[in-house]
Amino acid sequence: MSELFKELDYQKTPLGEISLRRRKQLKLDKDIFEVILNDEHLMSNLFVSSEVALASIPLKEMRTKSPDILIGGLGLGYTAKEVLSHQHVKSLTIIEYLEPVISWHQKGILPIGKLLFEDPRCDIISSDFFKSAFDVIGFDPNKKYRKFDGIFLDIDHAPDFHLNSNHAKFYGIEGLENIKYNLNDNGLFTLWSNNPPDNDFVELLKEVFDNARAEKVTFYNSLLEVDCTQTVYIAKK
Repeated sequence: MSELFKELDYQKTPLGEISLRRRKQLKLDKDIFEVILNDEHLMSNLFVSSEVALASIPLKEMRTKSPDILIGGLGLGYTAKEVLSHQHVKSLTIIEYLEPVISWHQKGILPIGKLLFEDPRCDIISSDFFKSAFDVIGFDPNKKYRKFDGIFLDIDHAPDFHLNSNHAKFYGIEGLENIKYNLNDNGLFTLWSNNPPDNDFVELLKEVFDNARAEKVTFYNSLLEVDCTQTVYIAKK
């Protein structure tokens, strides 16, 4: 039987104190991995269907036979895992700001183990996604002006609920135009949100991209015993 609670790592970061914890969810009889940032719940692997959908939806719609994919925000790795499960994906580049998160994957202490470091298609870059979005050379410092077929973003809680106030600029016309610039023709941008669809944000996306929509991801929350809805925004160049 596993321990009821264990702190697997604790470090100080530019965003504050971050902690990785494993605890036994007795009601579900399941070990839960969760990340706490400054005493606030940041993420967990309790329910990951929307993180998976962030990649699975655009990959089904992508025309490119061997796409190059960029993920903003590594987290517990479920979006990245979904990308790499598609064998036709040529490459996956991940931008992660918090060094401890990268180290958890490197050490293999998360549920997906060292999967990302063992797949030769995957490259993890320690950098600030939002700063890179406004950098003329693009997201990959090893290959300037590189463009991608898909950019999947999961960092903030929602387009209007940010981990850092500095991120707000990205969710305007200029930031979205920069994302569009970093996409190949027919490329797709997807954005995760913990909230139900925001029609105003969809309209903003439509001002920049050829078309855009919000996809509801509804799942049964067995802990609360209710259906919950999160959102994946999808925009096409």
